[in-house]
Amino acid sequence: MESLKIAFFCWESLYAERVGGLANAATNLAETLARHHEVHYFTRGEGRDTEINGVRYHYCRPAGADIVQYCSDMSRRMIDRFRGFDAPSFDFLHFHDWHVVDALHRLRDRETIFTYHSTEFGRNGNAFSSGWPFPEISGIERYGGLIAKRITAVSSTLRREAMKLYDIPDWKIDVVPNGIVPDHYQADVDPEEVKRRYGFDPDSPLILFVGRLAWQKGPDMLVDAAPGLLREHPDGKFAFVGDGQMRQGLGTRARSLPVRFLGRLDDADYVSLLNASDIVAIPSRNEPFGLVLLEAWSAGRCVVASDVGGLSENIEHGTDGVKVQPHPDSIAKGLSVVADSPGRSHCMGRKGLEKVKGCFQWSRIAERMEDSYRKAANHDTILC
Repeated sequence: MESLKIAFFCWESLYAERVGGLANAATNLAETLARHHEVHYFTRGEGRDTEINGVRYHYCRPAGADIVQYCSDMSRRMIDRFRGFDAPSFDFLHFHDWHVVDALHRLRDRETIFTYHSTEFGRNGNAFSSGWPFPEISGIERYGGLIAKRITAVSSTLRREAMKLYDIPDWKIDVVPNGIVPDHYQADVDPEEVKRRYGFDPDSPLILFVGRLAWQKGPDMLVDAAPGLLREHPDGKFAFVGDGQMRQGLGTRARSLPVRFLGRLDDADYVSLLNASDIVAIPSRNEPFGLVLLEAWSAGRCVVASDVGGLSENIEHGTDGVKVQPHPDSIAKGLSVVADSPGRSHCMGRKGLEKVKGCFQWSRIAERMEDSYRKAANHDTILC
């Protein structure tokens, strides 16, 4: 593909404001595209503009009384920055998730691509009466899909979910999965030393959860699965990395269990713990893709994961992971099966690493995104 000038709009990045997996996905895609194209990344942050790994980052500092107003203000500030770099004009404008739809609205006459990394229904499917502005954010997501020239989703499951929720025609939306840089999640560690550092018995199997402590990610089901595993493997230990609104309730729930909540860890500590763990549990109720799966595989870890969304699509049950139902009894059974056979667990982790290297390198993902850019440029022909 000829060299293009591309603008990314995303509310987080790896080098400034970082919230979750979206920062990894958008930043790594931008840096891969920057090998062949001119890429500018408009995001939140402090300080001067900077260039990192070929991507030019432009920062703004928004404000707002609530998350919707905050994101609207952010979009306006992003566009103010964008105008200063739009000569010569950008070829494509790529918007990531609902936070930047106001910017997409203001630039809707340009060649635009909108990526669903998740949906509000998936994130908060049980929260209709919780006070979270579920209908408002869903409306924003719908509008983004309506006005964008082209749409991508990070899994086939998310593509179907977005089409059903927001009446998106099948010709308009492509699947472009996330990728991974495997080396970033590999470390030569002494597992016993790492386990001791966090207060775990070095000889006990360690089950690791990584993610937001939120309904979507299912940490409560993993806590409730712990007694079932402990009946078969009384020496089992659980580590939860991440934070969220369920933290206090989970602590109460797990008071008598061998569970530790470690909060957020810096990258180096997280990678060390990941490589020292024996099993990575991903008990999500809804998972549009599941970047932690690729992180676990990159470290050669065996995964026990819910048979949902991108996890279901990417795991081959019994070969590179174990798929379970999102229910404590099923999760406990899956963990016990893996803990019963450390040799088989190791083999599944190695198979996962092979899959990462073969299917999820960012260079391959960037080629698929370039194909979506081509389709965006030809949208009038497609409509005819």
